[in-house]
Amino acid sequence: MEITNSPNHHNLHFILIPWLAPGHMIPMIDISRVLASHGAAVTLFTTPVNAARIKPTIDRLSADNIPIKFVPLRFPAVEAGLPAGCENMDSIPNRALLSNFLNAAKLLRGPMAQYLRDIAPRPSCIISGTVHSWAPELAREFGVPCFFFQGFCSFSLLCCHNLYTSKVHDAASSPTEPFVIPDLPFEFKIARKQLPAQFQLSQFSYLVEEQRKAELAADGVVVNSFEELEPGCAELLRIASGKLVWSVGPVSLCNTSKSDLEERGDKASVDTNECITWLDSKKPRSVIYVSFGSTTDVFQPKQLTELGLGLLACKWSFIWVVKDGELFSPDFEGWLHENFEARADGKCLLIRGWGPQVMILSHRAVGGFLTHCGWNSTLESVAAGVPMVTWPLFAEQFMNQKLILDILRIGVRVGDVDTAVEWLGLANDSVAVWREDVTKALESLMDGGEEGEERRKRAEELRKKAKTAIEKGGSSYLKMKHLMQFVDNYKAGTNA
Repeated sequence: MEITNSPNHHNLHFILIPWLAPGHMIPMIDISRVLASHGAAVTLFTTPVNAARIKPTIDRLSADNIPIKFVPLRFPAVEAGLPAGCENMDSIPNRALLSNFLNAAKLLRGPMAQYLRDIAPRPSCIISGTVHSWAPELAREFGVPCFFFQGFCSFSLLCCHNLYTSKVHDAASSPTEPFVIPDLPFEFKIARKQLPAQFQLSQFSYLVEEQRKAELAADGVVVNSFEELEPGCAELLRIASGKLVWSVGPVSLCNTSKSDLEERGDKASVDTNECITWLDSKKPRSVIYVSFGSTTDVFQPKQLTELGLGLLACKWSFIWVVKDGELFSPDFEGWLHENFEARADGKCLLIRGWGPQVMILSHRAVGGFLTHCGWNSTLESVAAGVPMVTWPLFAEQFMNQKLILDILRIGVRVGDVDTAVEWLGLANDSVAVWREDVTKALESLMDGGEEGEERRKRAEELRKKAKTAIEKGGSSYLKMKHLMQFVDNYKAGTNA
């Protein structure tokens, strides 16, 4: 991405405080790059373990003289009752330690405030993950605006806002009873068991209240999306919440170099040259990419076995990203190796750990994405023009599925997944989707006749719109310009 030094914004200094989870850290780094491309200086706070994960990105940005400073603050894991080095949501051993992690994150506020008092140029704006509920107060201390980055699209944020204000989910007679979320541009029925955790976990209600209070105190929200993807939703969210909404995505498209694509978020767990060579050997649109985000441990061996058998039964080649095998039994490890890693026919490429997702999705050989509907994955698939098979797991993913299937019409569902799983693992080794469901959904996506071709055309049209949105004069480009102008005016005391 070309870095310019805008005369209007070169004195602006944005402070970014990502929530400590891969799905938040990755797009926040991309947002930093977009801000820098518009001429702003950026300081992004992280922790030592997280900084080590993204060290290749940090080094590359430094070598390119991109004005982003990464500040690793010591994370008080042990003091909070966590294992040493537990500095990211994907490293929390079990749900019982979630409160400990959240309490440790709160302790970052003091050293962060001290750091901000001593730096130059002074902060101009804070963009923070919503779980950092102290961020608006910190922004007020420095007399600057505060925007939250939730990692949701505008449609899902609007759904959540309307649930908070209407409380229709509380009136549902049971967790399985579908109800209509009010004041949306189209009808959307959902059950309580499919809602994000904040609408289900009563034991964390005090944390939800803290976060909601902070959302109401912030000046607005930065959204990794673009107006053409969810027309009218950002404006409806602005009207409903009374907060500013800035749709500035897809920010993943700022990654254009080979190194950017290979090392985005973490070092790939596969030789990327071998991965590209494997993809180059396949016909266009003949490969299925299978990944369930950074929290793939929601699947236990029985479900993984059904998924794997469904993939093997289909006629397409596939790349399958699974977690590393340290928690798997020797028997299951042996089954994975024999059926996927040791194959000689080239049907499968198994990646254990971290896959270079944007690089894979952008390859011409990839024709479909079996996904958990996390927003980063959804938007990266849209930006690559790849239709999806949807398998939502938790958070706002059932809301994203609605957008993918019924509004954008660029996907098909797998089986009958109708219940959010428990974060940090299923209670038992159960099966929600069977091998036949997997194969049937993939056949529908990849070989769906006229309907499938229309789905693919819509995905390609959205890819073009995504690219246009971030280019000069595009909707997301202009939103970022407007955001920075707002901060300029705030600094000058001229905002209404």
